[in-house]
Amino acid sequence: MKIIDLLDDRSILLDGRVADKKAALDQMVELMDASGKLRDKETYRQGVYAREQEGSTGIGEGIAIPHCKSDAVIKPGLAAMVVKDGVEFESLDGQPAHLFFLIAAPNTEDNVHLDVLSRLSVLLMDEDFTNKLRQAASVSEFKQIIEDAEKSSENEGDTSVERADSEHYIVAVTGCPTGIAHTYMAAEALEKKAKELGYSIKVETRGAGGAKNVLTADEIERADGIIVAADTQVPMDRFQGKPTVVTKVADGINKPEELLREIVDGKAPLYEGGGETAPKEEIAEKEGIGHATYKHLMSGVSHMLPFVIGGGIMIAIAFLIDTLCGYGGTGGGNFGTCTPLSALFKYIGDFSMGLMVPVLAGYIAYSIADRPGLAVGFTGGLLAANGNAVLAKYVFANESLGGFSKFISNFAFVGENGGNTVSGFLGGIAAGFVAGFIVLGLKKLCSKLPDSLEGIKPTLIYPLVGIFLIGILMTMVFNPLIGLINTGLSNMLTSISDAGMITVLGLILGAMMAIDMGGPINKAAYVFGSGMLATASQMMAQGVQASDPAVQACYMAMASIMVGGMVPPVGIAAACKLFPRKFTKAEQGSAVSNIVMGCSFITEGAIPFAASVPLHVIPVTMSVAGVAGLLSALFGCTLMAPHGGVFVFATVGQPLLYIVAWLVGSAVTAVMLGFIKKDAKA
Repeated sequence: MKIIDLLDDRSILLDGRVADKKAALDQMVELMDASGKLRDKETYRQGVYAREQEGSTGIGEGIAIPHCKSDAVIKPGLAAMVVKDGVEFESLDGQPAHLFFLIAAPNTEDNVHLDVLSRLSVLLMDEDFTNKLRQAASVSEFKQIIEDAEKSSENEGDTSVERADSEHYIVAVTGCPTGIAHTYMAAEALEKKAKELGYSIKVETRGAGGAKNVLTADEIERADGIIVAADTQVPMDRFQGKPTVVTKVADGINKPEELLREIVDGKAPLYEGGGETAPKEEIAEKEGIGHATYKHLMSGVSHMLPFVIGGGIMIAIAFLIDTLCGYGGTGGGNFGTCTPLSALFKYIGDFSMGLMVPVLAGYIAYSIADRPGLAVGFTGGLLAANGNAVLAKYVFANESLGGFSKFISNFAFVGENGGNTVSGFLGGIAAGFVAGFIVLGLKKLCSKLPDSLEGIKPTLIYPLVGIFLIGILMTMVFNPLIGLINTGLSNMLTSISDAGMITVLGLILGAMMAIDMGGPINKAAYVFGSGMLATASQMMAQGVQASDPAVQACYMAMASIMVGGMVPPVGIAAACKLFPRKFTKAEQGSAVSNIVMGCSFITEGAIPFAASVPLHVIPVTMSVAGVAGLLSALFGCTLMAPHGGVFVFATVGQPLLYIVAWLVGSAVTAVMLGFIKKDAKA
């Protein structure tokens, strides 16, 4: 495949007239669409925009190479445009862009075309080549210039050779988020400048087609130093103890001589990172706080998702087994464990779901601080998931506590009548970020320690001090404070119920189920509902009829709680199908499992979506789940089982109206997310 094979006459414009960057991008997208390479123009356009938000593709010297790899692309293609007067494009050198190449790459495993695009990127580093393209008088001449340059490049062969007589040998790694253009342009710039200066160099490229020209251990050992010019994660532990310059890929394109001389002149610091990826503090500085926070959060969410899906479906199977065995209406609080087989599935599912918060916290910390952050993050997540209740079981030698001991006992230790201190998934998020930054701080504090102590940092200092600090913060700050909030909510719910405001109660309970998706607020509502069922059982044991309004109010509260918990995952699953461009491929892939979990009253399936864009997802799910709870109470729907979803609908009073409340809530959730949520990044 050649470069001109990706170009269509319809996708080349030699007299482009655009007013600004957006207009230039829009014009390029229209050219690409005219060539028939796109199945969904608007989705592809949003992908191009999203790539620009990660960093300008205006590489300088009057050249811009916007690009997008997307499911909206039918087959690989190029579009080209010449703007003779130039247009402001936020280029890295601050100069207007005159020559544009738009790349469309399909989201497939077949990446043969990427080699072609890398050749184009290299050719664009030649000033004579780009000048000829700008001056082309016709489309045919434009294409001929490219064809001639490509043939000449093939005849020249590989220029990235080691010079045996060179005094200096340098190795480098380049990479950009999409791995299409900037990766290879940075490599070419470094190779050309090294050749000009008389240095030997080898460059590893980490593009969309995988790592190429991978550095060997011997090459790294022989090198004077390493240049990492990348905006994506790069395996870094192989560079331990070597002079290393870590920078953005744009510097590889525009500042190759500066980077090379930093190595040769002995100004590069020794790499002392302990993880498997590029130092996150450097990446965060380039990305901005918002983008870095989002990336760390998504690292935790992506690792958490398999535990939620796998464990949730195992629990759903347990409910199904009990239903088939006839325990749907009689299982009560034991529903899901009424038979040995269902209990086995419930046991396994509960343990998998129990790992959700620790994994979330652990991998947020890992994303921030690399491998040393894992232990600290996992510990913080475990404390968030379990709270401080276990401390109530301890027996102290001296019962008359005073001073600081009394303060600790009263604030953090949960006694028989103490409050709830389970901070759940929200506490897990806090634990992950706090743990990550604790470890980063420890790294900086320990950076001046003698080299002889290097080995004990990741094995002793980081985990010991980090676990101590995160433990203190979780038990003494996060868990008790969220516990106070939960106690207040529980008291409020009881007051509303006592006042007979059942529809208002249904609204509040339904909304609470969708605020933190299985977290402390969700659990506060559920515990309240379970307590109402217990109250109903006590009343009937004392001779009160099931038809009594007080008993019915208890069952109505439980019905509102369950429908409120079933709406978010089903509504989000529907949104994934109706509005696929709003969600990533991984999120779309979890739609089926969310339907299963939603039908099983497992709200946790919605957590990854809420965690990724909480300001968009949580207000929608909370408000609509609240309305579903209100409708359930308004219709007089009742529920005698504490769990089970569709598997216990046999116990529901007014089942058809209950289904209406559920489906209406799910449908409205899907539609609202489709309008409110932004398109996912390509």
